[in-house]
Amino acid sequence: MSKPVKERNLRPVNLDLQTIHFPITAIASILHRVSGVITFVAIGILLWLLSVSISSPEGFQYASELVGGFFVKFVLWGILTALSYHIVGGVRHLIMDLGYFEELESGKQTAKISFAITVVLSLLAGVMVW
Repeated sequence: MSKPVKERNLRPVNLDLQTIHFPITAIASILHRVSGVITFVAIGILLWLLSVSISSPEGFQYASELVGGFFVKFVLWGILTALSYHIVGGVRHLIMDLGYFEELESGKQTAKISFAITVVLSLLAGVMVW
């Protein structure tokens, strides 16, 4: 007498990440979560920078010199880009929570629009930082 084969064992397993294609709505959702984590970590960095800058005139000078460097400007630009995407994605989700744009096609469109708005805001942040 043979054992019954469980249905779970018959499912195909595909772990080749190059063949997995996420829909744009999934990418938007994942990026929203990643931008939230980046924003959370950035709070610590920005609070430290604020603390140094208001500690003394020498601290302000140190913070000014620090922010003048390319690497720190790049990090600040990344923080602003992540924050802008997180805000835009959050507004998108709030609108969807109100019952608008919940269908698949309109969800795809709003994801594309949120990416486009983020690109514009990222460019503006780059102009502001540099």
